[in-house]
Amino acid sequence: MLLQGKVAIITGAASARGIGRATATTFAQQGARVVILDLDESAARDAAAYLGEGHLGLAANVADESQVQQAVVKIIERFGRIDILVNNAGITQPLKTLDIRPSDYDKVLDVSLRGTLLMSQAVIPTMRQQSSGSIVCMSSVSAQRGGGIFGGPHYSAAKAGVLGLGKAMARELGPDKIRVNSIAPGLIHTDITGGLMQDERRHAIIDGIPLGRLGEAQDVANAALFLASDLSSYLTGITLDVNGGMLIH
Repeated sequence: MLLQGKVAIITGAASARGIGRATATTFAQQGARVVILDLDESAARDAAAYLGEGHLGLAANVADESQVQQAVVKIIERFGRIDILVNNAGITQPLKTLDIRPSDYDKVLDVSLRGTLLMSQAVIPTMRQQSSGSIVCMSSVSAQRGGGIFGGPHYSAAKAGVLGLGKAMARELGPDKIRVNSIAPGLIHTDITGGLMQDERRHAIIDGIPLGRLGEAQDVANAALFLASDLSSYLTGITLDVNGGMLIH
């Protein structure tokens, strides 16, 4: 098992058919003890129970420093260590540039970008003490191609910020044996995206993907497993594209 004995935190992983849940399930299957952080405590606990015994579900708003710190204290009290952090929590809005209000901007950037920073800050001291750790940041093809299918420009900005933050942390934390890498998914079929696409639009999108299909949550989970495990022990500061060839650069 690739993650035997490891403790992994995954944010935004309570949704039954999302990337976070697929990642949590995959990590658990590979021997990790998984902590699911989500806004909804009941949903987080249910998701952890679904994984089996030995996992933990906690409520935390990743954009709230005090909630993040409190959650990490509970995790350390329970497990004594933190080996992996997957910064998966994020939200999107299909707005045009002139329609973005300050509240929209704050909402999207707070979760994706501020949340990635706050969660990383919370686990880094423990990882430093261990002289080991892997942080995986979830960006998007939207950050690379200048807009996605559904997300507005503020979403692209947030996800581009995640890439820059991840690279800077990788450079800073490398001497501490903490690796930081990012994933840039393309269009992944989840509950959110599935409800936004009609058949005609779906086929048009697929026509532009060389591998001829939308991504599945498991495709991203597999990439996260690679970056979290020792299979990628000499990788830090990279962006791993999981987009079926939608963007080749």
